[in-house]
Amino acid sequence: MENLTELGSLLRLWRGRLQPADVGSLFGTRSTRTDGLRREEVAWLAGVSADYVKRVEQGRARPSSSVVHSLARALRLTEPETTIVLSLAGHASDLRTLMPRRITPSVRRLLDRLSDSPIAVFDAAWTRLDENPLWTALTGDTRSRATRDDNLVWRHFLGEPDRVRHPQLDLYRESIVADLRNTAARYPKDTELSELLTKLRAQSPDFARQWTASGIHEYDSGQKTIDHPELGPIQLDCDIVSLRGADLRIIIFTAAPESEAAQQLHLLNVVGTQRLTGP
Repeated sequence: MENLTELGSLLRLWRGRLQPADVGSLFGTRSTRTDGLRREEVAWLAGVSADYVKRVEQGRARPSSSVVHSLARALRLTEPETTIVLSLAGHASDLRTLMPRRITPSVRRLLDRLSDSPIAVFDAAWTRLDENPLWTALTGDTRSRATRDDNLVWRHFLGEPDRVRHPQLDLYRESIVADLRNTAARYPKDTELSELLTKLRAQSPDFARQWTASGIHEYDSGQKTIDHPELGPIQLDCDIVSLRGADLRIIIFTAAPESEAAQQLHLLNVVGTQRLTGP
């Protein structure tokens, strides 16, 4: 209980050192009585409820390792700070066996500076960790609310229809499932990852068949078509960058200069995310 109280105090302290502009919050007018981020903003960024953030800060809830990583990303914690939070939450034994879920400072700079290209960062299991505003406007993805829709594999096999069209769908499926199998082999003691795989195999016969048959395939890059509800089909080049040390995946959409797709991306940037996707 003492550790949870200390954890809550630290989270409140770290919440106070950030401003909405630092994290791209979609919240509007803020209370002048609150220093730094409000609980609602941290909850929105981490994909949990504001009441849950309140209970964690009061030492009345023990967050899971995945929630700890979500809070760490929301509060822009450093690696040592994330290690402290994991230890206080009772996950010290997992520090060497958990799949990395932390966005490195260099990747954070990419998200902050590449505002003209849709870009999102995923962990090794293809769960989206963060995205820039143009990615949100393009794909329509919103931060998860107690669902698994932030996971690319889950969304493809069990989620609602995606805006992104893959020209070679079979190859795409083979590649993401094979990559997920490789990730599972690297992190056999990661309980969050094991739970994801168990539910995918139980709830999706297509995934279960692909899991059994999958071989060695590279993730499908190339060109994608995004069916935007207001701008229509947008054809973009898709590149995936893998960061070995951090074990992260970065997906970047780009368009050739002066092309129709480039004009559509520019329009998305001009209009902004609030009108085209909502908070």
